[in-house]
Amino acid sequence: MKPLGHRRGVPRRRRSAILQAMCEKQLRRRDVLAMGAVAPVAGAFGAAADQRRTGTARAAGPAERRQELYGLLGDLPDRKRPVSGSKTGEEEHDGYVLERWVLDLNGLEPVPAFVARPRGASGRLPAVLYNHSHGGGYTIGKKEFVEGRSYLQPTPYAQELTRQGYVALAIDHGIFGARSGTSELDMAKLMLWRGQVLWGMMVYDSLRAVDVLLQRPDVDPARVATLGMSMGSTMAWWLAALDERIAVTVDINCLTDFDSLIAAKGLGHHGIYYYVPGLLKHFTTPQINALIAPRPHLGLVGLRDELTPLDGVDRIDRELSAEYARQGHPDRWKLLRYDVAHQETAEGRQAIVAFLKRWL
Repeated sequence: MKPLGHRRGVPRRRRSAILQAMCEKQLRRRDVLAMGAVAPVAGAFGAAADQRRTGTARAAGPAERRQELYGLLGDLPDRKRPVSGSKTGEEEHDGYVLERWVLDLNGLEPVPAFVARPRGASGRLPAVLYNHSHGGGYTIGKKEFVEGRSYLQPTPYAQELTRQGYVALAIDHGIFGARSGTSELDMAKLMLWRGQVLWGMMVYDSLRAVDVLLQRPDVDPARVATLGMSMGSTMAWWLAALDERIAVTVDINCLTDFDSLIAAKGLGHHGIYYYVPGLLKHFTTPQINALIAPRPHLGLVGLRDELTPLDGVDRIDRELSAEYARQGHPDRWKLLRYDVAHQETAEGRQAIVAFLKRWL
């Protein structure tokens, strides 16, 4: 078939007009697609979504909103199924004892875990569920808890937390540590086919890890905190939003406002694990975090961190400050900002220790 420009019987001016119209039509199509990519923030769809989210938040109480949030996490194992574990070893470290466990949290695959306890401690102690980061270190997982990472302070959190008198638990999340082997993208695709959500399964394991902590005779069930960096930060605030047994929350460098991330074209900064189908139809980041109130919550962010656009950080701080004030506890929400990128600072570590000491 000959090109349009060579068809007989079509005047030159008419051919030019047709070609120009086709180009304009294609351009309009691209423009529409581009508008769709940012619509959740700036377009009519974004405004409608904000109205739906706001309306739902006002109409439902915290318990209903937690159920709504949990319902977005895909097909999950029974939340009430028994959890158990077997201890596979124990070793002495600098000031603490490290226990090695294999846990049955989900009935689908074993979950390796570390428990660190202060050496020589007795009675029931406050506890921390430590959530490891991502950082592309798929084979690292819970080892971060004991060995640290380049973007954390030199003292690993197993040593730091036990030095402060806490029992601490860290698990390998799915696709990390001893559970690595299938790529993040392949696992996310497989789970979608099965009606599951990768982040949903990770959150489920964390919820059940809290159950394991509370079964220990050396843990005070009224004094349980959660803490993490990067992906572990996101896990900390999701977990605390869903589980009122979390008394204190500390998130380091991943308190990300979803809408601001879209506006900044920063979706590529987070792994595919991060994305929950339908989430933006129901929740904003501040609305999820508001479910933690009035329990104490410390957030730490880097002013040069691409994972947390600053206008979104401002929005979260503004809305959570108002929510904690509304509930009569403005001192229980605190956001600290440091002139760094995606890393924990020495001052931030001191603030975390002080926050835990005050509230846990």
